[in-house]
Amino acid sequence: MTTIAPAPAPKASLVEPGGIEPIPLAHRHGSPWQLLSTWSAPNLEFATIFVGFIAVAYFGLSPWQAVAALLLGNFLGGLSQGYLSTWGPREGLAQMLMGRTAFGFWGNLIPAALNTAMAGLGWFAVNSISGAFALATLTGIPVWIALLIVVVVEVGVAFVGHDIVQLFERYAAFVLAAIFLVAGFFILSQANFGAPATGNGTIGDGSTGLGGFGGFMLAAGAAFGYTAGWNPYASDYTRYMAPTTSKTKIFLAAGLGNFLSTSFLMIVGAASATIMHVGLAETASPTDTFTNGMPDWIAGLTLLAIAVGAVSANALNIYSGAMSFLTLGIKIPFRLRRAIVALGFGVLGTIIALIALPDAGVTYEGFLLIIAYWIAPWLGVVLTDRYLRRGTAIADLVVNETTKYKNWAGPAAFVAATALSIFLFSNQVFYSGVLVKVAPEIGDLTAPVGFVLAALLYFVFFQIAKPVLGAKLP
Repeated sequence: MTTIAPAPAPKASLVEPGGIEPIPLAHRHGSPWQLLSTWSAPNLEFATIFVGFIAVAYFGLSPWQAVAALLLGNFLGGLSQGYLSTWGPREGLAQMLMGRTAFGFWGNLIPAALNTAMAGLGWFAVNSISGAFALATLTGIPVWIALLIVVVVEVGVAFVGHDIVQLFERYAAFVLAAIFLVAGFFILSQANFGAPATGNGTIGDGSTGLGGFGGFMLAAGAAFGYTAGWNPYASDYTRYMAPTTSKTKIFLAAGLGNFLSTSFLMIVGAASATIMHVGLAETASPTDTFTNGMPDWIAGLTLLAIAVGAVSANALNIYSGAMSFLTLGIKIPFRLRRAIVALGFGVLGTIIALIALPDAGVTYEGFLLIIAYWIAPWLGVVLTDRYLRRGTAIADLVVNETTKYKNWAGPAAFVAATALSIFLFSNQVFYSGVLVKVAPEIGDLTAPVGFVLAALLYFVFFQIAKPVLGAKLP
């Protein structure tokens, strides 16, 4: 492969043109270590804390059991994040676009549409709500006005594009880390880590929580779903790097940035669940619940960090949501088509957030727990596909939309594995799997079963389908 020296980075103030086209070698720039902040800053927000909180308060685990479950889920999610991030520099392609080798052009519409909905709309609404609650409490303005302020900043960063997103995350990471370290250590100093497992936390419908193995699997699954929720974005933020960039450095920077930030705040969230706040109104928002009892100056800084953290997370959600939308193959004949799509997601996401505001707690919980249901089987398919295509180029297969590359093995394995794993093992308010009804103590095994089943099915289907492979790499 012919390589050239990385070009100087373009000015961050310029609006990034184009859409999902491969990044030319002349435009490659960036250091792998910038991924530490890219994947730390968006996790330094309230949604991360809430995952740890529900591990104790809802799933009935002791604080130490919760820590073990959260670390397991985050480790697996960080591992896949680091590996997927190494894919970007070789062809300069976005993550969901590369999925066309495993799913084919038409089959890839399934995961691309799911990621579009989850990233550009779902996560956008969830994070915007927490940021709005925090800003409203901090300033005293109405929540809906706070929401609009948060959204304008989020969309503005994502609209400009890749370089301003990376720049924002870099500086936000330092500010957010400093504030959350102070708030986190205050919570940890007040927490009761000797509290026993309750085994009777409510899951959302008032039913009895599991504790033990079942609660452990629910907490690990929620943590994995949150951390691995960034996986479909991974190469979006490495595709501008030169092909010669060290894969080891990319893997470590992206993986550790994701793992360390999620683990710290989830542990803080688990610790916060052991602290009783006397006199707190039942109608208090989740962010008020978290900051209640803190000294005023720490509470104020924490609320500010929650609002900034929402912007950090959603800058990536909107940007990558727009990339996934363009992967659907929808033609937008404008030079700034990516930026236009990002703006559209901001409008739609704001409407969803406004609708969800009155019942934010339940919305939060339900959304956080189902991410892994589709991420795990998607990972099983794309990782197996990458293994089977080792040593071959993929750019010509996925970029050429005229030929519309075909591979039915991916969508068949994905749909079958997702449907069967949910049918058997889902443990949610709206649906309990067949085996969960018989043995509720197993918790929720949907994600691990979906991953393994999808990988095995794809391996078999690939041998039958015999999809076209790319040319051998030099």
